[in-house]
Amino acid sequence: MIDIKLLEYLESFLTSRRQGLCKKILNERTNHFTVAVEDVYQLHNTSAVIRSCDVFGIQNIHVIEEVNVKRIDREIAMGAQKWVDINRYDSTSKCIQVLKNKGYQIVATTPHDDSKVLQDFDINTPAAFFFGREQQGLSDTVLNAADSKLHIPMVGFTESLNISVSAAIILQHVTSRLRETDIKWQLSEDEKLKKRLEWTKKVVKSHEQIIARYYENK
Repeated sequence: MIDIKLLEYLESFLTSRRQGLCKKILNERTNHFTVAVEDVYQLHNTSAVIRSCDVFGIQNIHVIEEVNVKRIDREIAMGAQKWVDINRYDSTSKCIQVLKNKGYQIVATTPHDDSKVLQDFDINTPAAFFFGREQQGLSDTVLNAADSKLHIPMVGFTESLNISVSAAIILQHVTSRLRETDIKWQLSEDEKLKKRLEWTKKVVKSHEQIIARYYENK
């Protein structure tokens, strides 16, 4: 349980504008959709996907590092890594199992295998969108486990987009449609309170000392 009085006390160290902004952004956050990136080689691509998750309200991203271990490029992520929850895995199968256990359908983004066109994608069921390596694409592990496959329609000679561009296009499309429905896509009140506390701690300097004083004077 979140100590509401502690949260409000910590938030008193923020400007009213910052407090309002955090609450506004949390109201737009969702776990109805999530994103997984599988062994992406170029560091800036993973960082750019994290940034897109923040921009379009996706709270969780899942980074698979079975081959390529990553660090977040702060310049490209533009601070998004502070506000998006980054879940790391050392195997693709482990990530898939975790997401399936949480009720997500596994959606492989690929232009092959009779994949669905983005515009025809059914947004009603919670979905985890998987994006693969720059050249090879997704592994057979993901493709074989996928509940559905999805592609962005293209009319040029090039049959693929950069992973970060693909993620941005797909997330913008599905989240825009989601917000026009009656689906309960927002975070629960408990989840919002938890995030408010986490985010406030990230903004307030010396928050550990401030919390200690709060409990001393309680």
